Amino acid sequence: MMIEVEKVIDVIVTVGRLPAAIKPDDDIYDAGFSSVRALQLLTELEDQFNVALPDDRFTVARTPRALSSLIQELAP
Repeated sequence: MMIEVEKVIDVIVTVGRLPAAIKPDDDIYDAGFSSVRALQLLTELEDQFNVALPDDRFTVARTPRALSSLIQELAP
């Protein structure tokens, strides 16, 4: 299954309530994403892409591209 980074960005922008789209290699927290919303993002990504993301790997995947790669790697 090919995960498009743009779809991951859409989820990040929506959940994080970011004012503008971010680029694939931007650190989502530097772009204004709240760490308080991280659990909500984790849950939304798992629901959207039908995948279980381990907490330890999720927390170090700080860019849309890294999250997209992680989802692709773990997707059924």
